[in-house]
Amino acid sequence: MEPQVSNENKSGKQLYDYQLGAIDEIFKRLENHPARYNLLYQLPTGGGKTVIFSEIAKRYIRMTGKKVLILTHRIELCAQTSHMLDDFGINNKIINSAVKELPVPNDYMCFVAMVETLNNRLRDKILDLDNVGLLIIDEAHYNSFGKLLRFYEKGVLLGVTATPLSSNINIRMRDTYDELIVGESISSLINKGYLARATTWHYQVGLTSLKIGMNGDYTVSSSERLYNNFAMQDKLLSAYKEKSLGKKTLIFNNGIATSQYVYATFQEAGFNIRHLDHKHSSKERRDILDWFHETPDAILTSVSILTTGFDEPTVESIILNRATRSLTLYFQMIGRGSRVLPKKKEFTVIDLGNNLNRFGLWDSPVDWHSIFRNPEAYLASIMSDEEIERNYRYTMPEELRQRFAKSINIDFDVEEEHDKALASLERPKVVIERSLDQHIQICRENSDTTAVALELADLLKEEIHFRIRGYAGCLRKTSESYVKWLQEDYTRRLKFALIRRNYLEEATDSESESN
Repeated sequence: MEPQVSNENKSGKQLYDYQLGAIDEIFKRLENHPARYNLLYQLPTGGGKTVIFSEIAKRYIRMTGKKVLILTHRIELCAQTSHMLDDFGINNKIINSAVKELPVPNDYMCFVAMVETLNNRLRDKILDLDNVGLLIIDEAHYNSFGKLLRFYEKGVLLGVTATPLSSNINIRMRDTYDELIVGESISSLINKGYLARATTWHYQVGLTSLKIGMNGDYTVSSSERLYNNFAMQDKLLSAYKEKSLGKKTLIFNNGIATSQYVYATFQEAGFNIRHLDHKHSSKERRDILDWFHETPDAILTSVSILTTGFDEPTVESIILNRATRSLTLYFQMIGRGSRVLPKKKEFTVIDLGNNLNRFGLWDSPVDWHSIFRNPEAYLASIMSDEEIERNYRYTMPEELRQRFAKSINIDFDVEEEHDKALASLERPKVVIERSLDQHIQICRENSDTTAVALELADLLKEEIHFRIRGYAGCLRKTSESYVKWLQEDYTRRLKFALIRRNYLEEATDSESESN
């Protein structure tokens, strides 16, 4: 279904029905509260928040004759916002580090600035906010503008965000904003043809080794220890080959080292890939993004630098090669693939961080009013990694199952075997022994040599980890170090048994031949 344009302003910028409806609703609130009133507006990534608040700025200036100030959190967003305001015919000025003085009076009706830069200019009295009647905060969930409020006491405040949940777990957005207006939902925008539909593929990953930092999200150091290892790199590469081969792909990581490992892994596999992080110069970044735009099968691996202020509609696949506990980041990352084109109505999402289990599908309904009113309850409701993994049911990938084709039954239910052991008054560790025996059997059934048997044992690593986690869950109280030791001991014993049995068989065969 193609979006129907319902209005076009004099600048030529098109406005859709839901955008016009949001603007009218916001102005009703502003008209009812001419004095200080803090209003928060939510709209999904890709819904056109910049278009909406640019039109709001234009109407507000025309209606009141007062100036508008727009705050962003990144320099790229300042430039993009300024260009949009130009399209709307609004005479605007970016307040950056190059602005050392500003004549008073001046003809500018709208200013665009980053929080820190503006704070410095206000402190140095280069700019005053006396004639600013409307302050618009882009990406309002960052909550970094509080220090400016002492300079702005008389006007109206409008925050816009895709996720009205503060990035600072110690700050509630309801303490800053008087009211939340919820815009069109993701599913509605998809059904009306404004956003592409996501097909999500989820790969189970053991995350209990990750640590949570002061900001409430997983630390970079613990993420890199997990995602830099060979098994995770191999899982990522396999997932790409299975679901995104040949598609223009963005890979999000939690750490520069991880992204660099991804770059090396894909490059060695012969894929067209580049790496981008905040250390690249402006020219390097432009060159990489130009390459990405022009290359149909391009793969770009990065570290959250492209979550905001980046618009590349040709992206066909998003890979979350990281776990996050940030709902905002989850929506931002997936949203990079949601732009529609005449020949692009769908895109692929590959989740390698159990994020789907944590937050649900990208287009699932979200009660934003409830989150706005009680963010603590929402944060407390997010499932822990232990809870997520307890609900896992491991299924051997079809490609791997073919390597064990000679085995009729490869299944082993740890919880069921544990219940049987308890019922028979056996020690719980008998579960490990039975699991080990089964793995030895299927490796031997599907190999002709010791080398092949050991290769098959290596391929069982994910299933071994899953079974050990399940066993540890049955014991209730186990330390992470004990679980890791069990996994390593299990693998060592499996390989030793395969070597020993094959050695004995080969020795027996040799003795028979000599006789």
